[in-house]
Amino acid sequence: MTPNPRILKMTFSSVYPLYLAKVEKKNRTKTELDQVILWLTGLDQEALAKFIVSEATFPEFFQACTMNPKSDTITGNICGVKVQEIQDPLMKQIRLLDKVVDELARGWSLAKIRREK
Repeated sequence: MTPNPRILKMTFSSVYPLYLAKVEKKNRTKTELDQVILWLTGLDQEALAKFIVSEATFPEFFQACTMNPKSDTITGNICGVKVQEIQDPLMKQIRLLDKVVDELARGWSLAKIRREK
């Protein structure tokens, strides 16, 4: 799966409200969404808050991230594609973020999303 040029120009701040609306519609909270994002990306709350209001694109956002080593255990389909089969590193990071947000919206516990035993 090669990156869609449009997604490379999208800002994290333009997508975050969509993630938030998705999880709130399923009775999850902003705090839970932030916890999932922080777990996956290795960012701290202050850095995440800056990205939420900045004009940083997805490539710039993920450049600042240190993906959680457990992100390799995330499997399943997102947008009809198995995340574990995505070859492009940036596209995989974007889809992993989409996947954990989906898991939160589906009612998964934070422990299960974080792949805790």
